[in-house]
Amino acid sequence: MGTQHTFTGVVGRTFADSTPAWPELEQAPPGAPNVVLVLLDDVGYAQFGCYGSDIATPTFDRLAGGGLRYANYHTTALCSPTRACLMTGRNHHASGMARIVEFSSGFPGYDATIQPENGFLPEVLVRNGYATFALGKWHLAPASEMTLGGPRHRWPLSKGFERYYGFLAGETDQYHPDLIADNHQVLPPRSPEEGYHLTEDLVDHALDWVKDLRAYSPTKPFFMYVAPGACHAPHQAPPEFIEPYRGRFDQGWDRWREALFQRQVDSGLLRPGTELSERPTWVPAWDALSADEQRLYARMMEVYAGFLTHTDAQVGRIVDFLEQHGELENTIFIVMSDNGASAEGGPSGSFNEQYFFNFVPESLAENLARIDDLGGPHANNHYPWGWAWAGNTPLKRFKRDTHEGGVCDPFVIHWPARLRAEGETRQQYVHAIDIAPTLLDLIGIEPPSEIAGVPQSPYDGVSIASTLDDAAAPEVHHTQYYEMLGSRAIYHEGWKAVVFHPPAAMAYDGTDAGRRSFDDDIWELYHVAADFSEVHDLAAEHPEKLREMQELWWREAERFQVLPLNNQPGRFGDTRFRRERYVYLPGVSSIPEAMAPNLRNRGFRISAALHVPSDGPCEGVIVGHGGHSGGYALYLAGGRLHYVNNLLGTTYTTVSAEVDLPAGEVLVAVEFTATGRFQGEAQLWYGDVPVGRGAIPMTTPLTYGVDPFSVGRQRMTPISPALHGQAEITPGVLHSVVVEPQGRPWRDPEGEARAALATQ
Repeated sequence: MGTQHTFTGVVGRTFADSTPAWPELEQAPPGAPNVVLVLLDDVGYAQFGCYGSDIATPTFDRLAGGGLRYANYHTTALCSPTRACLMTGRNHHASGMARIVEFSSGFPGYDATIQPENGFLPEVLVRNGYATFALGKWHLAPASEMTLGGPRHRWPLSKGFERYYGFLAGETDQYHPDLIADNHQVLPPRSPEEGYHLTEDLVDHALDWVKDLRAYSPTKPFFMYVAPGACHAPHQAPPEFIEPYRGRFDQGWDRWREALFQRQVDSGLLRPGTELSERPTWVPAWDALSADEQRLYARMMEVYAGFLTHTDAQVGRIVDFLEQHGELENTIFIVMSDNGASAEGGPSGSFNEQYFFNFVPESLAENLARIDDLGGPHANNHYPWGWAWAGNTPLKRFKRDTHEGGVCDPFVIHWPARLRAEGETRQQYVHAIDIAPTLLDLIGIEPPSEIAGVPQSPYDGVSIASTLDDAAAPEVHHTQYYEMLGSRAIYHEGWKAVVFHPPAAMAYDGTDAGRRSFDDDIWELYHVAADFSEVHDLAAEHPEKLREMQELWWREAERFQVLPLNNQPGRFGDTRFRRERYVYLPGVSSIPEAMAPNLRNRGFRISAALHVPSDGPCEGVIVGHGGHSGGYALYLAGGRLHYVNNLLGTTYTTVSAEVDLPAGEVLVAVEFTATGRFQGEAQLWYGDVPVGRGAIPMTTPLTYGVDPFSVGRQRMTPISPALHGQAEITPGVLHSVVVEPQGRPWRDPEGEARAALATQ
C-alpha cells in the first residue's frame, strides 16, 4: 500500500533500531502575509468617504490613507460574475458565470457551473501553507447545488476554503438570514429582539477563527474572504447607526452629487479635466418631487448610509483586532465592491424590493405609512435610483449596465509591511480578474499547472504589483470586454466602446434599446483615458475607431464563451430539475426558488397526509414558500386547514376550512385554479370532501425572493402574521406532502414589460 510522502527515517525490526521522521507540513513562502479580502455588495464608486462621500466610513478611509485607492478599478456589473472573476482570475463567461446563478442557461458561458480547470484562489493558497476562511455571501454555486440534499461541488469547502459561515444565495435578510456553517444549515445565534445582525455575526466568527488558528500555530498565514450582505437590499442596520443621518440628505440627490464631485476633484481621485455627467432624463430632479416624496426618499438614503457605516464599523473590528495582536503590519487588507450602486429600487424606492422584481407599482402612501420601519426587521427596503445615480458620481448608469456606473468601483489596498506609498491614488486600469494573479505574485507563489490532478487554464488577469509603488508604472491590463444581460462594452488602451441593450422589460431609459436586434445596436465611443465619466461620445467623429473596437469585442466574445448573445434573463431557466410531481417528507427546508416547485401563475394541487390526534395540539406549517415579503403557505391552526397568499407583504388572502379536521388519518389538500392573469381560486379538501373555497385576487407574478421553500416548518420570516412564531408542525402530524403543478405557467411577456416600464 503506497504512501503520500517519502519517508526519510529508518524502519528497523524494533523501535530501538528505528528512526522516526514526520512528513513535512505545507509551508507558505517565508514572510508570507495574511490576506483579508472584503467584498461589499452594490456599493457605488462614490459611496466611501475616501471616494467623495460624506457617509462615515472611517475604517475604509483609514485603510486608504495608509495604503492606496485605485480610481480605475473595474468589475463585471453584477455580483456572481464579479465574484467568479475575483476567485478564479478568469473572465466570467470563461467560468460559465455570465450572470447571477439564478439567471443561468444551457450554454458554456452561461450555465453557472465553474469548471475545475478554473481553480479558485483559496485552492492555491491552502496547498501553499495558508489557512483559508470564507464569511458571508457566496453566490457561486449553481441554483441546482444550493439545496441541502444536492451536491456541494461548488460550495466554499469544496473550493479551497477550510471554514465557511454565511449564505449561499444572492441576498438575505440581515435579521433573519438563511445561514450555512461549513456544509450544514444553522440558525442565527440570537433573535433581532436580542440584538442580532448578520454583519456583526460574520465578524464574530472571523475573529474567533483567527483565535483558533493562533492557538494551533502562531505564524501560519491566513486568507480571509469577508463578503457581507451589505449594502445589497434589504438595507437594514441597527437604529443607532441610522439615526445620526436624520436630515443629512434633505438637500436631495442633485446637490449631494455636486458636493460629492467637488470632493472627488479636490482629493485628486479624478484625473484633471474629468467632467460630471449630466442627470439623465429618467432620474427626476429633486426639486420636482413633492414634499412627501422628498421626506420618504431622504429617509431611505439615511437608512442606506447607516447600513454602510455599520458595515464599516464591523470591518473596523477586524482591523483593530489584527492591530492589537501585531498582525496588521503584514496583512494585505483589501476592500472593494462587486458592481456599481443598484437601481433596483426603481424611481421611487421601495419598502419591499419584491415589488420591483415583480413589476408591481408601489404606492407612496403605503411606503410613507411604514417609514419608521425602514431599515428594521420588518422591512425589505431599497432606496430610489436617484441615490444610486448619485452614488456612482461622476459616472453614468448603474449596476447591470456596462457603462462606467455599472462596472467601475472603489478598490482600496493596505499593507504597511510592503507599501512605501501611503494615501496615494492609482489611475491605471485594473479589473477583478487581476486580483488573484496579483496576490499570488505578492506572496511569491507560482500559479499551479494543476490542482488535484486537473490541469489549470491560464489566468485571464495580470498582476498589477508594479503599480503598488509607482504611480507612473505603465498600465499592464490593456484590453477587457464586458457583457451583461445583453449590454456590452470593450476597453482597449484608453478607449471604450459601449452599447446599452438591456432586457426589454428593464429598459428604464424609455427607449426601445432592449427590443432592437443586436445588429441594430447604437454603439457609443469614448476616449476614457481623458473622459473617464463618458461625457463625450466620439462615435460620429471616429467611425473607423468604433469599427475597430466593435471587431475587437467580437473576437474577445468568441474567445471567452460570450456567445450566443441574449438579453433575456432566463430566470429559473434550468428545466432539468422540473417535475410534474414532487414528494416531500417533513423537515425539508431551504430549497431555493430555482429548485422549488414553480406554482406561479398556474394551477396546482398540494396534498398532505396527516395523522390528526384526537386530543392535543395539531398546528403548524405544512408547506410554505417565501416570507414576510411575499409567498404562500398551507398550514394548520385552530384544528382546521388554511391556505394563505401573501402578496408582497401587504395583502394577505386566507382561505380557511369551514369545519374541523377529523381525527385519525386524513389526506388534506388545496387546489388552485387560475381564473385569469395573476388571479385564481383556492379550494380546500379533507379527503374528497370540499371544506372551503375562496378567491385569490392577485398572486405573486414572478418571484418570492430569496426566502426558501420548506416542508413542515417555516424557515425564516413569517409568511403570514397568523404564523408569527409558528415554525415546525406538531411532531407526528405530517407524514408527507405531494405538490403537483398543473398546466403551463400563465405568461404575458408584453404585459410584464409594460408593468416594468410603468413601475420604472
